[in-house]
Amino acid sequence: MSDIQRPVVRPRRLRTTAAMRDLVAETTLQPGQLILPMFVREGASEPTPISTMPGVVQHTRDSLRKAAAEAAEAGLRGVMLFGVPETKDASGSGAIDPDGILNVAIADVVAEVGDELVVMSDLCLDEFTDHGHCGVLDARGRVDNDATLEQYAAMAVVQAAAGAGLVGPSGMMDGQVAVIREALDAADHTDVGILAYSAKYASAFYGPFREAVDSALQGDRRTYQQDGRNARESVREVLLDIEQGADIVMVKPALAYLDVLRRVADAAADFGVPVAAYNISGEYAMVEAAAANGWIEREAAILETLTSIRRAGADMILTYWAVEAAGLLRH
Repeated sequence: MSDIQRPVVRPRRLRTTAAMRDLVAETTLQPGQLILPMFVREGASEPTPISTMPGVVQHTRDSLRKAAAEAAEAGLRGVMLFGVPETKDASGSGAIDPDGILNVAIADVVAEVGDELVVMSDLCLDEFTDHGHCGVLDARGRVDNDATLEQYAAMAVVQAAAGAGLVGPSGMMDGQVAVIREALDAADHTDVGILAYSAKYASAFYGPFREAVDSALQGDRRTYQQDGRNARESVREVLLDIEQGADIVMVKPALAYLDVLRRVADAAADFGVPVAAYNISGEYAMVEAAAANGWIEREAAILETLTSIRRAGADMILTYWAVEAAGLLRH
């Protein structure tokens, strides 16, 4: 035993205690880096549970205000709002109605939390169209990119007027950031920023979200959302959005695209542009389902998931666990 050559370099020395591990940790996860997506349902008298996303609800306007206040108290610095209207039509007209559910919800939350949170709003038509697509359709039933841009421009101005601090174009229309920036500036909303869903993939993990927004999607979104087999085009999309005026760029989904997130973070760093990632509904649901079956340790899995997204390069994370994770991080 005494003849064994003992190692001089012992990496385990830096793992001996929790304090030591914290001291040398490369990646930090803090409440202020988390953003809570929230759904608000028009006409709802009480919160409506989303069966595929345990613990997540479609809020009433009152419960939304309360949840936003709780998010601010938990140390979060942002919320992303999605509206669920009572009626939908082919053009998604409810999205540009100042009295539409998303726009009044923006005003509600801003009135509740003021500048404690950055109030962000989803800028997309899929929640408002009766066909469930992210844009208006042409005579052949295809999403018309340029006609959709006109709707996005109007939507951005209405959301900004309601008080949004960041608008989040998520439809993956070509040129959407440029059109939105021009519309906001022309309406004197120069301080309103754009969180661009720059690399958004056509993913199998969006299923629970469709229930959350009562989606009526017909077909799929593969003609405008990115192909999961491709990574290089994400950098191209990000660079285009930065050139057009995006203030923050985002990768969605997060977990199946951590390699893309790393590429995007490296590219955006050259321009000093922050990077967000969306820990989406299916990713949330998988952990919740496995934990409910006793297959994994739920709280540890939540923190490990979010840390992996930060480690891959995200400056901020949209996650349905935001408030709970903030509480875990404080203890």
